[in-house]
Amino acid sequence: MAGSEQAQGLAWLEGGVPVSVRFDDPYFSLAGGLAETGHVFLAGNGLPQRLRVGFHIAELGFGTGLNLLATHLLAPDLPLRYTSFEAYPITADEMARAHAAFPQAQAVAGPLVAAWAKGQRQFRLGAIEVCVIEGDARTALPAWDGFADAWYLDGFSPAKNPELWGEDLLNHVARHTAKGGTFATYTAAGHVRRALQAAGFVVTRQPGFSRKRHMTTGQLP
Repeated sequence: MAGSEQAQGLAWLEGGVPVSVRFDDPYFSLAGGLAETGHVFLAGNGLPQRLRVGFHIAELGFGTGLNLLATHLLAPDLPLRYTSFEAYPITADEMARAHAAFPQAQAVAGPLVAAWAKGQRQFRLGAIEVCVIEGDARTALPAWDGFADAWYLDGFSPAKNPELWGEDLLNHVARHTAKGGTFATYTAAGHVRRALQAAGFVVTRQPGFSRKRHMTTGQLP
């Protein structure tokens, strides 16, 4: 990839943006990952307005942990639960390198990077109880006994990572959503929207982040 440095399954673009070699897709928007998270996943799920003690956020695709850090910055003292599913975890060094592009996130990332380096996948980040479940979400999510109040659907592009956007898995997302729970995702792919609607969500197309025209949100009645 032109203008990049490849290391341990990642390629690094100028500006510190990591790209998955496996999926040939960046981990976050070239226009600004932290701003993208704020627009898509936080505002898309009606946060912080809906947050309360014990509010449970679940995520498909932990990646660099940037969405977790953004959530922590949004409500640093509120006890929350955060469960994420990740099939291809990056290293703690790669994670720290990715955070360097966002000084605000980097400033609170220490406990995450330290826990990750020790191999811990259950840890605390401020008041948030974090659990990262490693493995294929198509197997791990059906076996999960939790229910999310909000979902961050943040796999790589549906065209490049179809495993995280299949009808069966999105049905399980709905089955593991609390009544009135929501999801948000950067993609507006028609088959994804239709699958989420078929799973039971009331689906809405919203303005996307930066140059992306549309994104998708939804709520379980």
